[in-house]
Amino acid sequence: MINKKVNSVQEALQGVENGMTIMLGGFGLCGIPENSIAELVKKETNNLTCISNNAGVDDFGLGLLLQKKQIKKMVSSYVGENAEFERQMLSGELDVELIPQGTLAERCRSAQAGIPAFYTPAGYGTEVAEGKEVREFNGKMHIMEHAFNADFAIVKAWKGDTAGNLIFKGTARNFNPCMAGAAKITVAEVEELVEAGTLDPNQIHIPGIFVQRIFQGELYEKRIEQRTVRQK
Repeated sequence: MINKKVNSVQEALQGVENGMTIMLGGFGLCGIPENSIAELVKKETNNLTCISNNAGVDDFGLGLLLQKKQIKKMVSSYVGENAEFERQMLSGELDVELIPQGTLAERCRSAQAGIPAFYTPAGYGTEVAEGKEVREFNGKMHIMEHAFNADFAIVKAWKGDTAGNLIFKGTARNFNPCMAGAAKITVAEVEELVEAGTLDPNQIHIPGIFVQRIFQGELYEKRIEQRTVRQK
């Protein structure tokens, strides 16, 4: 069994360079690779193209990279709660490609499966379709979308083993499974890292073949964007 464990986030992110395209799992602040994002900020890696559902908030998640102007382009489905993301987009400082959320997920999954392109009706007749091939299937118009071509995919899981097998927990699963294996190198950070053979095979969401490096993260904040509780 190949041991994919690395001893630190620094080792996990070796080879990440300026100008690269990076996928980052998560939805808002849920299931984001907190340790890896913090390390990218510390490394001052810049001119990045980041593929992520959105960009967190101003002072957490990908918002930390936006604050430092380390991202040159965001490929996302919406702006979300990040005012700095909105400001940079409207001012022209940040190149932004907004994609229907399902198309974003499928472009990740297609890269993971080795499918170069696919057709979808989502976005036909809108700005999303500009410059793209259009075909009719069963009387309905579709646009062609290409799979992503990313250098690194950085995902976050609840549990993992040294062979790279991953288990996600609850809604933190979100975009992480379809990004794992969808780039040249996939890095997984996990809350708990165990020896290969420890996890129940029936509980594994992503097999280790999709992961090249895995490490145990620490000090997860797991912030909540909008906390809503029941009135007493």
